[in-house]
Amino acid sequence: MDVEGEVPAAAAEAVANGLGGAEPSPAPVSAEQLDVEAYAAQYTGRTRLARLLFIAERCGVEAVELEALRMAYDEIKRGEDTMFHREVTSKINGRLGPKYALDQAWTDSVNRRAEQRKEKLESELNGYRTNLIKESIRMGYNDIGDFFYAHGQLSDAFKSYIRTRDYCTTSKHIVQMCMNVILVSIELGQFPHVSNYVSKAEQTPDTLDPIIVAKLRAAAGLAYLATKKYKLAARKFVETGHELGNNYSEVIAPQDVAVYGALCALASFDRSDLKSKVIDNSNFRNFLELVPEVRELVNDFYSSRYGSCLEHLEKLKTNLLLDIHLHDHVETLYMDIRHKAIIQYTLPFISVDLNTMAAAFMTSVSMLEKELAALITENKIQARIDSHNKILYARHADQRNATFQRVLQTGNEFERDVKSLLLRANLIKHDFNQRAGQRKM
Repeated sequence: MDVEGEVPAAAAEAVANGLGGAEPSPAPVSAEQLDVEAYAAQYTGRTRLARLLFIAERCGVEAVELEALRMAYDEIKRGEDTMFHREVTSKINGRLGPKYALDQAWTDSVNRRAEQRKEKLESELNGYRTNLIKESIRMGYNDIGDFFYAHGQLSDAFKSYIRTRDYCTTSKHIVQMCMNVILVSIELGQFPHVSNYVSKAEQTPDTLDPIIVAKLRAAAGLAYLATKKYKLAARKFVETGHELGNNYSEVIAPQDVAVYGALCALASFDRSDLKSKVIDNSNFRNFLELVPEVRELVNDFYSSRYGSCLEHLEKLKTNLLLDIHLHDHVETLYMDIRHKAIIQYTLPFISVDLNTMAAAFMTSVSMLEKELAALITENKIQARIDSHNKILYARHADQRNATFQRVLQTGNEFERDVKSLLLRANLIKHDFNQRAGQRKM
């Protein structure tokens, strides 16, 4: 049987190393003060391990690194992924003492039981296929997919879940298949598959459970975020229902929804959308309440308190860079938010003192000049810079001349329409029109 969407081996290896597409909810403290235990408690399953390893690799603080590795080691021993166990012990490298060394006896025992379990599952599946029992075949592939997933063989789990598609007989089965594929695809970083199977799940004829709908929107938001479609990502995150709660902790925490949705919205929404879809959105407000710093920076941005907004962003930045989903997008989102703030700051004024503006944006006048010059070149700001006096002058359109031009254009269009009507009237008056000939039977 052909399997849709083969998963590259490199992607599977990336996940085994803790790099495969998961996302933390950033706390507004420095990496040295990060409470790794409280942070990890927001998640369950493989995504907790992936995040802990990601923090260990990126934090740059040995105490935090060792704490994350210690927690990952303890978590792995409660599971069955021996590959992850070897990875973590190699990173610990004896720094936590003999208690956190490679447990060869545990590894051999788990592998032995896994081999026996695999043979049993494959034998049962072969029996179901021989008897052509459709529901049993579907459940057999699901069981094998769960087995591979638990042991860190994500590519094989992906293939097994995909194969259940041909044996789904109800909408509930289709949704279950889609959710399994989405989960594995997120961990593999295969976000095109995520978008594809979110659509498949949403197109099922039966009404979906609100929790499933919330999960699908959160997953779609992650897929759009990964492909840098920030406006679409923002829409999905702000539409995520409060039913999500902690029901999707194997993928995302509600704090993540608040952070991702707010940052993507600030970078891509205009003021009216920011007001209606974020600030006045009672549903999304429930998520924002979980991360007060993000709520405040959104309100500061909308209220034009840009200095305070940028200050909140700087406080968040260290931990956002430790976010397994967001770290690649932090600089881009921050730059987009800053540029939008600069544009909105200049809009109401005919002239702006660059010294005052630089103080508001916590930068030097020379750096601000460069930013303004770039925005003017990109035609995002209609203005010119007086570099000698350090003043920005807005270039407002000549309203009087624009009005005259519109009047002339309207007059010309009216004259053309009147001439066309007169010509048609004269043609009809003089019976100068072509009639269809009668058909001969």
